[in-house]
Amino acid sequence: MSGRVIIAGAGCGDYDLITMRGYEALKSCDVVIYDSLIDSRSLDFCKDGAEKICVGKRAGRHSSTQEEINTLLVEKAAEGGVVLRLKGGDPFVFGRGGEEITALKAAGIPYSLIPGVTSSVAVPELAGIPVSHRGLSRSFHVITGHTANDLLPEHFESYAKCGGTLIFLMGLRNLPEIAGRLIENGMGENTPAAVISKGATPEQRAVKGCLGDIAEKVKREDLSAPAVIIVGETAGLDLSPTYLPPLYGVSVAVTATKGLSRRLIKSLNALGAYAHRCGGFELKELNDEVTEKAFSRLSEGFYSHVALTSPNGAEIFLKRLRESRIDIRKLSGVKIAVIGKGTGAKLEKAGLYADIMPEKFNSVALGNMLSDTLTREDRLLIVRSSEGSAELVKPLAEKGLNFDDVHIYEPVYSTGEKIDDDYAVFASAGGVRSFFRGGGSLSENTKCISIGEVTTAELKKYGINGPLLPAESTAEGIIQKILSDK
Repeated sequence: MSGRVIIAGAGCGDYDLITMRGYEALKSCDVVIYDSLIDSRSLDFCKDGAEKICVGKRAGRHSSTQEEINTLLVEKAAEGGVVLRLKGGDPFVFGRGGEEITALKAAGIPYSLIPGVTSSVAVPELAGIPVSHRGLSRSFHVITGHTANDLLPEHFESYAKCGGTLIFLMGLRNLPEIAGRLIENGMGENTPAAVISKGATPEQRAVKGCLGDIAEKVKREDLSAPAVIIVGETAGLDLSPTYLPPLYGVSVAVTATKGLSRRLIKSLNALGAYAHRCGGFELKELNDEVTEKAFSRLSEGFYSHVALTSPNGAEIFLKRLRESRIDIRKLSGVKIAVIGKGTGAKLEKAGLYADIMPEKFNSVALGNMLSDTLTREDRLLIVRSSEGSAELVKPLAEKGLNFDDVHIYEPVYSTGEKIDDDYAVFASAGGVRSFFRGGGSLSENTKCISIGEVTTAELKKYGINGPLLPAESTAEGIIQKILSDK
């Protein structure tokens, strides 16, 4: 049975300019076919297992042809499921969405549409330039900066005389010709003009001038595509925001699991930072005879204590309780130990509250606290990663205490990258190993933030000494550290 296609605009620049309807489509699609101008952070909203295909259409770079994209849409929809065609800006503002729909209609593929925030309006606006303004401009006109045959657009005589604000998209390479043709057809050399490069992103740069000098100024400043060209009286205005969030202009790379990255990135972005995931690792749940025996014993009241060392472990622990049909009321007499507040918060959502939590959120502190608390009659179940620190069980073994160290997940490492951001956040020792084993590296200007002492020790193995340490080993502690260091 054939699937369906959603043609959607991702908005321009930053990922959070997508509409709520587009966001919901991202979360539910089975396949997303996207342009290279899409903010890669948008793809983090996709559900696990969604297929992601880049068909990047960028000037001067190899990309899929429009015909190839049309064919791909039809083929993927024919496989069944929901295919999201995610396009920069709005699908119908020089986005060739109409051509894709024509192909879908010819193949009998059902489709729906989601508008997007277009760069023709949003990019000038975010740079403080309104496309219309009372007394200056009663209209605006959006014009392609080059045709499908890479030629200048026609009708410059009409453009020069129509009044209002002229907005040229995809025309940076043709800027000298565009300015010259407008002047030739009667527009004054002193007409205000502006060019905004990489608008609505942390790399946004703007150059202002007039028709007579804008091309030379842009060349001198070496602006790059994508860019929006604005010509008209409103280009001389400056309505730039007078409030900027505290982390505006700060870039942060986060190496962590998808769940933790999402939470941390969301909070950092809300403060104005450009935060994104880099490297990190996924989680693979483990289920063997040892694990099954441990949960069976847990349901029978065998253990007096359960220790959890991470939010990921807590989440999988709760999942396994549900799968094993273990009523949490059977844990009423079991003491719960956790390393930090994040792990405790995960359990609280299920009605379980930590009884034991060390002041320092690390394996060493929890191991020492448990060894001081437990007696030889107690039985402890430790639920954690296969790469958990040996420091947790060391004091327990030395005292001859009864414990089962059960591994319910293991990290699956991803390829590392070079981080050139202001800050690189490492939220676990596993994240450190994943990043550097995958070939990752840090630039000289990047400050490293470690969530705690165990992570710091792992960083030292890879030559990273003296990272910034938050006062509290939590996501909130990391944010506060960046705020205080900025």
